[in-house]
Amino acid sequence: MAKIISLINQKGGVGKTTTAINIATYLADAGKLVLLVDLDPQGNASSGLGIDIRNLDKGLYHSLIGGEHPRNIIIKSKSSGHDLMPASQDLAGAGIELVHFDNREFKLYDVLRQIRTDYDYIIIDSPPSLGLLTINGLVASDEVLIPVQTEYYALEGLSQLLQTIDLVKKHLQPNLSIMGAVLTMYDRRNRLARQVVREMRNHFPGHVFDSIIPRSVRLAEAPSFGKSILSFDSLSKGKRSYKNLAREILEKDNKQKKSFTV
Repeated sequence: MAKIISLINQKGGVGKTTTAINIATYLADAGKLVLLVDLDPQGNASSGLGIDIRNLDKGLYHSLIGGEHPRNIIIKSKSSGHDLMPASQDLAGAGIELVHFDNREFKLYDVLRQIRTDYDYIIIDSPPSLGLLTINGLVASDEVLIPVQTEYYALEGLSQLLQTIDLVKKHLQPNLSIMGAVLTMYDRRNRLARQVVREMRNHFPGHVFDSIIPRSVRLAEAPSFGKSILSFDSLSKGKRSYKNLAREILEKDNKQKKSFTV
């Protein structure tokens, strides 16, 4: 049964989608069966893998709202080695339409439950907000991964996000936990960036991944070619960082499984 991980930060431009795409790619490269779910109406995870969401007949919206079986909308990503549940333009209205549904916070949970045994990992790329779609992502998930940009105001809003996660855990998904935070867009020449790294590790000891994602032109360019960094530039610093991050995720998961069986 798949472990479901949501990538969440209500701030935009923190590298959330880039991280979701590349985590999915490197977990697949490690031999895992992986599904990437594009829960963001902007569809950046889909377009970043070469999918034109304007020409999609069916997307996540059709499962969330229309009841379409998720296997009918999943796309095989040839370049990244994992499956994709794409966003479509209709998804922009789903947050409003969901308001009128009973158990509206559990719609994505119900969708993913139909295919959860098909995968080892399901990665959810959430919208840059704390709205109903993001809540659906949290309720459907086992763990939360928080990308945090190593720049000024990096910690701003993080307390609100943690509070939202805590409320979801108390009232909707008691098994939800925080996997950790991953620091992104790091420039080691920048004193402020180094300070943010220290502050994050001081404030959240044991909950910040060792792998730090550098600010990289190649990482920024890869989505415009519809590729992950692995297939776009396998020699870049970003490639090594995401490979190490995926390795950390696998190690954490293995430790959890061992402690569960002891």
